[in-house]
Amino acid sequence: MMLQVNPTFRTTLTAAVAGLCLLAAGCATKPDPADEAAVQAYNEANDPYEPMNRYFFEVNNFLDEILLKPFAGWYHLAMPDPAEDGVRNFLRNLKSPVYLANDLFQGEWSRAGTTVARFFINSTIGVGGLIDVADMMDLKYHEEDFGQTLAVWGTGEGPYLNLPIIGPSNPRDTTGRLVDYALDPLTWVGYAYNVSYINTARAGLDAIDTRARNLEAIDELKKGSVDFYATVRSLYRQKRNDLIKNGETEQQASQIITEEMIPEDGDMPVVFAPAKPEDQVSTAE
Repeated sequence: MMLQVNPTFRTTLTAAVAGLCLLAAGCATKPDPADEAAVQAYNEANDPYEPMNRYFFEVNNFLDEILLKPFAGWYHLAMPDPAEDGVRNFLRNLKSPVYLANDLFQGEWSRAGTTVARFFINSTIGVGGLIDVADMMDLKYHEEDFGQTLAVWGTGEGPYLNLPIIGPSNPRDTTGRLVDYALDPLTWVGYAYNVSYINTARAGLDAIDTRARNLEAIDELKKGSVDFYATVRSLYRQKRNDLIKNGETEQQASQIITEEMIPEDGDMPVVFAPAKPEDQVSTAE
């Protein structure tokens, strides 16, 4: 009698085997232990899955060139600067509950107070968040996420990852994304009232708006990088470390995004405070 295999089980098993094969094929070759410089560089990069990461990096870059970048270009042409600023302010204001939760998780009481004040001021006087009135009152914008919270709690970042659609990440930040999604009140509004498309629309608009603001900057970054993948990896890690430490360059770090950071608000810095030697990447003059 022939054993009958459930089609769903077969599909799941096939996907699992394929995933394991891809993971195995995507592992970077470790350098010779006798080569101390190579071993140090390998450890500092923290990128054991580099071949797989580079593959998905190229996939994301292709999707950006054929989809996100054209939409962002049209959006930038159609929207005057004040309108773009209004969209960005509105999207930031919607994320205030998530920022507040993580402020509290981290014990940042002063920043939590700033988040609450900004939300109420901008939601009322600022016409639903379209105008950043709070900034005019010296209540400066800051962002927090659960990836940062985990770092504050002492969780290591894990290996560097470049995920399909999402782009640069690591296990800690990927976990943080999932928790932030659950913390966001709009997530539950979407499910409760069968309007989950509002979250999809918000994520899409966020990606287009951020990409539109950095069309020229990203092109220059590509032209000036000897290895664009390594540059993005270095900038991502610098940016995340800066946000975790609530550094003075936080606002600067949120001004630029690479096309790999889709969707969410994974803004990427182009200009940064001097990096540590292990994070520096060569660029063309």
